[in-house]
Amino acid sequence: MNVGGLEQLVAGFTSLTWQNIVMMIVGGLLIWLAIRYEYEPLLLLPIGLGCILANLPGTGMLDEGGLLNVLYKAGIENELFPSLVFIGIGAMTDFGPLLENPLYTLFGAAAQFGIFGTLLIATLFGFNIREAASIGIIGAADGPTSIFVASALAPNLVGPITVAAYSYMSLVPIIQPPVMKLLTTRRERRIKMPYTSHPVSKTTRILFPIVVTLACALIAPAATPLIGMLMFGNLVREAGVVERINKAAQNEIANIVTTFLGITIGSTMVADKFLRWQTILIVIMGLVAFILDTAAGVLFGKLMSFLSGGKINPLLGGCGISAFPMSARVVQKIGHDEDYTNFLLMHAMASNTSGQIASVMAGGVVLALLR
Repeated sequence: MNVGGLEQLVAGFTSLTWQNIVMMIVGGLLIWLAIRYEYEPLLLLPIGLGCILANLPGTGMLDEGGLLNVLYKAGIENELFPSLVFIGIGAMTDFGPLLENPLYTLFGAAAQFGIFGTLLIATLFGFNIREAASIGIIGAADGPTSIFVASALAPNLVGPITVAAYSYMSLVPIIQPPVMKLLTTRRERRIKMPYTSHPVSKTTRILFPIVVTLACALIAPAATPLIGMLMFGNLVREAGVVERINKAAQNEIANIVTTFLGITIGSTMVADKFLRWQTILIVIMGLVAFILDTAAGVLFGKLMSFLSGGKINPLLGGCGISAFPMSARVVQKIGHDEDYTNFLLMHAMASNTSGQIASVMAGGVVLALLR
């Protein structure tokens, strides 16, 4: 019998630690949540698989030249995967409601306060400024931007930050309503905003992604890869002459890149880096960021309501984050529950899409200041 071969056969069992087992259970839990409750299944399922693969000893997949190592260097270390995901997001996003109500861009800007508020709080718990900024980005409820910023400023925290970001995105219908209701009165939630459509020309829809790319690139150059790909996807959608690319961006490109992105992020969840008190703090700080972003948006919405003489429903400020379209649906449901004749969805969609642009801009500002 080949003794060396026998040793290799049992090496996996003898090298397995309790920490590896715990992390594989965590990976299994993510897969279970994705299947049982459909919590961001496109991301959590491959993340769970990547976590299990990364914690199997002796596979060599994390070593130089190994599968997971190659994927990380090719897609995360050089920011490729998050940028490509944004092509699909742009192709699936209709900025029409925002173009009809450009004032709502203010809601997207206001709802980013939690990023910087959490940054300050996180430094009090021992995180350095770059790590604290990466944690704060979770509040934008924008997974690709969180990955983009964390991979540049705090590569060692990419795993827990990504899991927290996508987990809270999936929990938008649970986290946001209590905050919105706490900060608004029933009278404010019942404010009706009849939607009057102002037709947006095709020329405007085509010029919008080009102008936004130019403006954002000049204001926050570090955000150009994300905003450029987001707006390219939207340009493909609105141009109407490259339907094959439009469909590929929404389906094949988005699905393939998301799969590789999830597996690669899961591969960063190795036991020696993940099983720390620091991870728990990141999850808690991420929740704080999410709540602060929602609260800041609602409070700004109350200000806008006051200045408009009660014509603007302050709930719209709460969906100025990037969790599109879940956050807009939350606002619609809360307003509709208070008054079944109240329909806020189109206004909320405008605010929500502004949050997509604002979150990328916030990430670019953070990178510009700290990279």
